[in-house]
Amino acid sequence: MPIPTARLRADATPTAPALILRPWSPADAAGLAALGRDDALHRWTSFAVDDETSAAEWLREQRRGWEQGRRYAFAVEEVQPSGADGLLAGHVVLKDVAPGAASAEVGYWTAAHARGRGVAPRALHALTAWAFTTFAPSGLTRLELLHQADNTASCRVADKSHYPLTGVRPAQPPDYPLEGHVHVRHLAERAVDPTSRSIGRRRASTA
Repeated sequence: MPIPTARLRADATPTAPALILRPWSPADAAGLAALGRDDALHRWTSFAVDDETSAAEWLREQRRGWEQGRRYAFAVEEVQPSGADGLLAGHVVLKDVAPGAASAEVGYWTAAHARGRGVAPRALHALTAWAFTTFAPSGLTRLELLHQADNTASCRVADKSHYPLTGVRPAQPPDYPLEGHVHVRHLAERAVDPTSRSIGRRRASTA
């Protein structure tokens, strides 16, 4: 079955450049390996990349997710003043997607060099709008955002992205060694952020 591929955009703010969201590519291995040398990523996420070999394997897993229609991962780039795509600034993902399922999960992280510029909330707005637009016709009505309870930065991102805190989940080692916060966004609440829009979609046999 052909795989939908999307290229999304979140507009610039007065203090930060626009963002491009596009599927990860094998060509991202070196840049991804550099981002993986970040203690905060290893502390707060299950991201296990620290060299080009592990980066290449992680990228293959993201490709398999697109091919299987279960996980849609996007690289986030900041647009350069020239209008060209820029350095990798983060990652957002729609995961646990299943045909006819009402619920799926979103996740994200921001590169160390891009923190403090609203990358995660803007990218998450764009992903949320795309997820509901793309999958609501097949039944998606609910998106969950999970993070470790002591990750206050993720809690702020969830709040800015209109994912209210709805509950606490018990620890589930190894992914969640401590209890986690559950934030939920429903289809009925999906007002599309004016800074986020799709800038093109095509269908292809691979992502």
